[in-house]
Amino acid sequence: MTDTPPTPHDSTGPGVSRREAIVGAAVAAGATAAALAADASPAIATARTATSARRADVIVVGAGLAGLSAASDLMHAGHSVVVLEARDRVGGRTLNQPLGAGKVVEVGGQWVGPGQDRIIARARSLGITTFKTYTKGAQVLDYNGALTHFTGLIPPLPAADAADFGTLLSTIVSLESTVPIDTPWTAPNAAALDAQTLETFKLANSSTPGARFLLDLATQAVFAAEPRDLSLLHALFYLHSGNGIINLTSTAGGAQDSRLVGGSQLVSIRMADRLGGRVVLNAPARRITQSRGGVVADTDRGSWRGKAVIVAVAPTLAGRIDYEPALPGLRDQLTQRVPQGSVIKFEAVYPKPFWRAAGLNGYSNSDRSPVGFTYDNSPPDGTPGVLLGFVCGADARRLGTMSAAARRRAVLGSFTRLFGRQAASPRTLIEHNWSNEPWTRGCYAGYFPPGVWTDFGAALRAPVGRIHWAGTETSEVFTGYMDGAVRSGERAATEVGSSL
Repeated sequence: MTDTPPTPHDSTGPGVSRREAIVGAAVAAGATAAALAADASPAIATARTATSARRADVIVVGAGLAGLSAASDLMHAGHSVVVLEARDRVGGRTLNQPLGAGKVVEVGGQWVGPGQDRIIARARSLGITTFKTYTKGAQVLDYNGALTHFTGLIPPLPAADAADFGTLLSTIVSLESTVPIDTPWTAPNAAALDAQTLETFKLANSSTPGARFLLDLATQAVFAAEPRDLSLLHALFYLHSGNGIINLTSTAGGAQDSRLVGGSQLVSIRMADRLGGRVVLNAPARRITQSRGGVVADTDRGSWRGKAVIVAVAPTLAGRIDYEPALPGLRDQLTQRVPQGSVIKFEAVYPKPFWRAAGLNGYSNSDRSPVGFTYDNSPPDGTPGVLLGFVCGADARRLGTMSAAARRRAVLGSFTRLFGRQAASPRTLIEHNWSNEPWTRGCYAGYFPPGVWTDFGAALRAPVGRIHWAGTETSEVFTGYMDGAVRSGERAATEVGSSL
């Protein structure tokens, strides 16, 4: 049987069916939205909150991996909990796209690898197994107008460029470990590292086009951003958090080693199933009010009162919630300075993965836009064949402004150049631009421009009264990854549980 997201509801007795709950939830949501639209004055909203708020020990904002992990742990510890999700689904930045015959492909976060122990453990506890990313065969390098097939981690470059990149890579590796993952702003020379971008560092520490191309490509692949976007301190912290640049850019034995059978969203779906009616969809948190007596979260589907709240969304989205009293300036200004990455995933679906018969594994690197790198993203049994292309950073921003037809032509043009004429005519081309999602506004994660860590970093995880923060951006380990999201939820649950 195929797992589907639960349709959560506010409360149902044992004699109420799920179908009845769905209908009731829809009616209640419509009535609540209409009431809010008709009279949204603060005075009336406050009065309604005071008289009709439902109760839970802990309110969790966000039903992604972070929020659902936190809620699950708190429920198992004996606390009452409610999870408020703005979307009409669970999973946050993970999302499965059906392929037919019960198979799916992931259009959001998808990979796990060595060291990502918490997401793997959480998946296994829910009966979800892993399978290896396909890596048998040669890879494709499209550079300087020529196609080259190669094996190994680093694409072949002219000798001078390869030596230059080796020196640049060694310098980055030596600096990564100097940045503490719990307090990056205390690193030696933190102010100097945070005063420059990864781009300025690249220009100062390399001289060849090949070396610079590979660092640009690695930055897009790891951060969904450009080197000019990132503080050098942030880049080093992020790389250290994920066990280094080699690990984060590797497939076999690295961060892209494996995928989850049934798709990554299945982890959230099954956690939400176990939480049942504690998960409420279509309920964006609009205001969080703290007082001596507790905390109240106002949503489009009513209000909830609790002893504490965990805000488990990206910093930029957390900053769009109204807080009463207002957040400390340091925390509020932090959320103003952490933009989301820019990525569009394109997945071309073919009857079979034809590139395998040609001795290729589906992985490629290219210096020509829009697609910078590709993977074989086929289901575990290899059918249908799915070729995944990433468009990241500035290329994603540009491509996102083009028409759907123009985007299709451009992406299939990249696939055809890399893998031949068979790539030109997929059965389906799936596209997902995370920047266009109103409750995401970009992927993979929020990144820190210069000056943010040293001036505002201490506010990232620090609770504000009864408000605690989760989300992959707050994780010290594998920040930006699904594993980091799970870890952040577990950490927030421990914080809150010890305070109740």
